[in-house]
Amino acid sequence: MADNSVLTSTTGRTSLADSSVFDSKVTETSKEDLFIGPTSYVEEEMPQVETRVILVQEAGKQEELIKALKEIKVPFVKMESIEEFKSLDSPEFENVFIVMDFEDSVFNELYKTDCRVIGPPVVLNCAQKGEPLPFACRPLYCASMMNLVLCFTGFRKKEELVRLVTLVHHMGGVIRKDFNSKVTHLVANCTQGEKFRIAVSLGTPIMKPEWIYKAWERRNEQDFCASVDDFRNEFKVPPFQDCILSFLGFSDEEKTNMEEMTEMQGGKHLPVGDERCTHLIVEESIVKELPFEPSKKLYVVKQEWFWGSIQMDARAGETMYLYEKANTPELKKSVSLLSLNTPNSNRKRRRLKETLAQLSRDTDISPFPPRKRPSAEHSLSIGSLLDISNTPESSINYGETPKSCTKSSKNSTPVPSKQSARWQVAKELYQTESNYVNILATIIQLFQVPLEEEGQRGGPILAPEEIKTIFGSIPDIFDVHTKIKDDLEDLIVNWDESKSIGDIFLKYSKDLVKTYPPFVNFFEMSKETIIKCEKQKPRFHAFLKINQAKPECGRQSLVELLIRPVQRLPSVALLLNDLKKHTAEENPDKSTLEKAIGSLKEVMTHINEDKRKTEAQKQIFDVVYEVDGCPANLLSSHRSLVQRVETVSLGEHPCDRGEQVTLFLFNDCLEIARKRHKVIGTFRSPHGQTRPPASLKHIHLMPLSQIKKVLDIRETEDCHNAFALLVRPPTEQANVLLSFQMTSEELPKESWLKMLCRHVANTICKADAENLIYTADPESFEVNTKDMDSTLSRASRAIKKTSKKVTRAFSFSKTPKRALRRALMTSQGSVEGRSPSSNEKHVMSRLSSTSSLAGIPSPSLVSLPSFFERRSHTLSRSTTHLI
Repeated sequence: MADNSVLTSTTGRTSLADSSVFDSKVTETSKEDLFIGPTSYVEEEMPQVETRVILVQEAGKQEELIKALKEIKVPFVKMESIEEFKSLDSPEFENVFIVMDFEDSVFNELYKTDCRVIGPPVVLNCAQKGEPLPFACRPLYCASMMNLVLCFTGFRKKEELVRLVTLVHHMGGVIRKDFNSKVTHLVANCTQGEKFRIAVSLGTPIMKPEWIYKAWERRNEQDFCASVDDFRNEFKVPPFQDCILSFLGFSDEEKTNMEEMTEMQGGKHLPVGDERCTHLIVEESIVKELPFEPSKKLYVVKQEWFWGSIQMDARAGETMYLYEKANTPELKKSVSLLSLNTPNSNRKRRRLKETLAQLSRDTDISPFPPRKRPSAEHSLSIGSLLDISNTPESSINYGETPKSCTKSSKNSTPVPSKQSARWQVAKELYQTESNYVNILATIIQLFQVPLEEEGQRGGPILAPEEIKTIFGSIPDIFDVHTKIKDDLEDLIVNWDESKSIGDIFLKYSKDLVKTYPPFVNFFEMSKETIIKCEKQKPRFHAFLKINQAKPECGRQSLVELLIRPVQRLPSVALLLNDLKKHTAEENPDKSTLEKAIGSLKEVMTHINEDKRKTEAQKQIFDVVYEVDGCPANLLSSHRSLVQRVETVSLGEHPCDRGEQVTLFLFNDCLEIARKRHKVIGTFRSPHGQTRPPASLKHIHLMPLSQIKKVLDIRETEDCHNAFALLVRPPTEQANVLLSFQMTSEELPKESWLKMLCRHVANTICKADAENLIYTADPESFEVNTKDMDSTLSRASRAIKKTSKKVTRAFSFSKTPKRALRRALMTSQGSVEGRSPSSNEKHVMSRLSSTSSLAGIPSPSLVSLPSFFERRSHTLSRSTTHLI
């Protein structure tokens, strides 16, 4: 079969001409010229011939194939054996053979005679897309690897390589002998070599040979593509394949964690000193000298190589991470492949060191307080973080961090001849503000920006919604405080006792109100997202390990850095209070500082109030997902959950006596739900977290305005902890009594009723909430809690439920429409004289039995209406004097 650099079909359509390193007939020109030229050129070179499809053996029996060929309007004939080929050969047609199996003798004969051979998936795919048949120079079974360019490395057996190349060609892929920028995937049999290193540096996916074999197994799937992420990721070469690691200088906990990560990433681990080890990972800050002389085959690398490989999802080059003894020139020359700095970062580093040296002479304050004990870190609670009185002293104990996102400050702060106490506090305010801005800059540049970068090696480390959840409005907070820092800097440089510091914070108070609540409200969610992603995503764990170890972070984790915005406003308020103490009464800034402090308190109050509303909104979501069938209109911006009470129904409303009922009191409504008898399925929260199945069933969502009276039932021998609600639904002409027995032990009945009445009074705009409570005798309203938990009572409730289920099952009104339609058709057929079938007789017998049951009165059903009538009559007499 001749290969040409220019290929076309009679329709003038272009097609990909793949090339193989093992096909000597393919010239170097044909390897690079992958697409054909204009149609007019082809028409001059080649005569017009009609394409005809020949269905070989089993292919001719496939009705789906024949239907597809008719859709794309291609003539076809059938061929049972290879002997018929000569009779079908004609110069008027260009024959395209469809073969079911690319490994049988018929296929081999056609391949030897340079015939065009395609597989059934190609035809079906063309019919589905409405495209003509492709013109391929090699046999093409499917298009699973169409437009993929593959390169191979590390294969020693020629037979295996030929087999893989053949399968790639059968699936429409292209092979390149040398690795270049056009290669989309590298198929590697080892993790060494020049091609492997180039693929890692370019971020090209590196695949196992099994990827090709598994793709070939799925060749008959219509819409399958071998390059989709879900399939491809199963066969990517893990970072530590062919590596045996050992760890030196790490704690037992860290070592165990790293060994687990090694196994997850395809490697093995052995004790230090084992001759079979390929890598020795060293904690460079602890290990000063190796306990033995390493062999030439052993890579001794820093831990950054380990975490960097996991982050890139590929084995990083060892030469850039080699471990050297401390204070050696080689160590200083070591440069990390994962560095986020630009090529001119060395010059920036020198300038940064000079700036830091100058600033260190101006202040001794450290930006990062000593690392807290784990118990102290876990005890941090956001509830009191915005309380000025509870602000820890460490919250104002800042210092200098690299100014990666900020403009350089003035060289030095002018020192007045006599430093006043007011100037000292103002200087401390500026220094802490400057350090806070630098911390925000570190968070953005060191963590957020790299995570948001496109084209990350190994794909995105985190999803965009996870990044948004973690960092929230940090960039907005950074912008506001950068402006505040600049204004403070100008004030300190041009210092005068009459200069107003309070005006600066008054100027940006509205911006603080806009930027802080979105971050503070969801800080706990941000923290939980970091912890969850670190556990579930090894690449993110490695990313944090690498960046948190950098000096810019001051030995603090990302969670510890992100808590700084929560602490900043209270510490500013403290400093402004201190500044006010050292400001003279005649200074115009005295009153301005008072206004600024009041403004900051308003901002913090707004944040706390907004946080409280946000938490209340989240509680409503919890109710919606806990109650099956809960109305969607329960979700409202003005609504908040007040109290949840567990009760048992004492009457027939809102559900059967003895049913467990949960009351959710909101500020304007009451959600009534009963316990579900069967719990099936799971639910997801708005944040994607899996929630347990709904345990409650919605009964009624009642506006509080419908509650006319709250009845406090007196305690008697037969009635304990009971109360009732006198309700007037808009669809009813009479009042309805809902009676309950409280089962919640933590909330007294008196407190619950007062709380309920207060919110009812607020809803109907009444000031006297006490007048809504009415103390009543249980006999007046036929309310009692006697025998609620007895065996007889439970049996009675079970019988009643069974009776209702039977009634619903045999109710004619509840019969499905489809069954009714079949039954009517059956009865009509029998009337017309057609003899019914056995199934029809069965349906008719079921209908007749249902009709007969409907005519038999049930004692339980007969007694229920009379009971309700009697109850309604008694209720109307008892409540006449209440309204």
